[in-house]
Formats: sequence, C-alpha cells, structure tokens
Amino acid sequence: MVTSIIRRLIQALFVIVAMTIIVFIGVNVIGNPVDILINPDANQAERALVIAHYGLDQPLWKQYLLFLQGLLHGDFGNSFVYGRPALGLILERLPATLELAITALGIALLFGLPLGLYAGLYPNRISSKLIMSGSILGFSLPTFWVGLMLIMVFSVELGWLPTNGRGPTRELLGAQWSFLTGDGIRHLLLPAFNLALFKTSLILRLTRAGVQEVLPQDYVKFARAKGLRERRIISVHVLKNLMIPVVTIIGLEFGSLIAFSVVTESIFAWPGMGKLIIDSINLLDRPVIVAYLMMMVLLFVVLNFIIDICYTLLDPRVRLEGKA
Repeated sequence: MVTSIIRRLIQALFVIVAMTIIVFIGVNVIGNPVDILINPDANQAERALVIAHYGLDQPLWKQYLLFLQGLLHGDFGNSFVYGRPALGLILERLPATLELAITALGIALLFGLPLGLYAGLYPNRISSKLIMSGSILGFSLPTFWVGLMLIMVFSVELGWLPTNGRGPTRELLGAQWSFLTGDGIRHLLLPAFNLALFKTSLILRLTRAGVQEVLPQDYVKFARAKGLRERRIISVHVLKNLMIPVVTIIGLEFGSLIAFSVVTESIFAWPGMGKLIIDSINLLDRPVIVAYLMMMVLLFVVLNFIIDICYTLLDPRVRLEGKA
C-alpha cells in the first residue's frame, strides 16, 4: 500500500507540472494586460517601462521558468492591480469561499441522502415521485436565476434575509468566519442554499439509483431471510455499499463547489475567491488568475488522492494496486 501511495504521489506531481504549463501558457496568450492597466494616453516610453516592470518583455519560456522558480518558493508573483502577492490575496478570500462551500455541501448531504434513500426504498409512492420530479428542477433551473428568485422572495418581498454581503464575522484560527455570528448566518443561508441546489439533486438521484441497484443483491436477500430488522439491513448492507459512489461524488463536488462558486458569489456579492477571479479576469490580472487556477488544480489532486484512500477504508476489496 505504501508503494501505491508513493506511485500516486508521483503521478500527482506529474499532473501538477503538466498543469503549470497548460495554465501558464493559456493565461499568457490571451489579451494584453498592459492595454488595461495603463492610461491610454501614455506614450511609447511609458508603455515600455510598464511592460518591463511586469516582466512582460521577456520571452514566454523565460517567464515560465521564472514562474516555476517562484512557485517552488510559494511565490506566484504580485498582482498587477493590487500590487500585493497573488497567493496572499487568494488566501484572504479562501475562508469565505470555504465557509460557503462547506455549508452548501452540508445542505446537499442533509437533504440529498435521506430523500434519495427514501425514493429508492419506496419508488412507487407518490411522495417518491414528487421527490424525483423536484430533483429534475434542481438540475434544470439555472443557478443565477434561482439566486435572483431567492433574493426577490426572501429578501425583497418577505424581508427575512439580507440580499448580499457576508455580514459581521468573528475570528477563529486566524481567519474571519461569518457562521460564528447570528447575522453572519443569515447572510450565509441564501447563497449556500443556491449553491447546494444542484448538488442536492445530484446526490439524491445517485443515492436512489444506488439503493435500487443494491436491494436486489443476494446478500440483501440473505439478510432478510435471516430475519434481520429492516433498519439494520439498510444501515449495514445498503448504505455501506452506497458509500463508494457517494464518497466519490462528495469529494469531486466539494472541489467543484469551491472552484465554480463564481456565479453564486457574484449574485450575492459574497467576498470569496470566485468574485476575486471574476474581477481579475476582467482586468487580466495574470498572477492572480494563474495562482487561482493552480490552487484549484492542487485542490482536485488532493481530493482525488483522499478519495482513493477512502475507497480502501470503505471496501477492502478495492485495492490501490488494482487502480494504479
């Protein structure tokens, strides 16, 4: 197992190196940040000075090598706009995005798993059919439209929840968190629910499909023939066999919640990484864009590695050697 873990780590390293090339070249061939950053009335001498200041006069291969050199020291360069380290800017926004993603994932699990289990165990009931119909809405409705409707209903019409922002925060472990204050939780509810809607439908349908696949299996029939209680059959034999696909989805979807929360953060003016990356793309702030994308690559690599480890804990038949 140790050999397989080392092999996985080496594979992950190759993936990260390959992504540095793709991300760096992809970002640097699009647009010219100098056209946005300097005054249009600047003369050629001033323009050349700015280009040299940001190192954009160097050939691309040399810029990439300098980028790699900085990366080894955890330095993604300074933001063109803010004049501060790009990694620092992203880490400042990370707690807000993490808080939103974890809350959204919690909501998705809280509703998706039990509803999917119920719909799988009792597929012919009207309530199950209604649940499955509702899940189609969760897939179909655009996130931005749902967000706007949530604001319209719960903020504008009813006045129950705030429309945007993060609200008051409190420090914990060196970071600011809004879930530690009552008003912060009120600010968190709408964006978290909006972000969780699609994931809830996904987990619900996956759980239902898994239940219907597991129930006809011989070991479930044998457990019933032995006279085991239905609750024990579901908790020990059904749920346990559901966990591998569910864990896979949870791991990957948690990464996507962090990486693709851009729309929700923009609608609710949530000060997280998503809003930062949108602003950076508009201004062609290359260091921030590259740092954000590389952090997402690292996040997905780590999540996939953790998922592989979880496989062996959930099902001893699954060996890392077999998947290498």
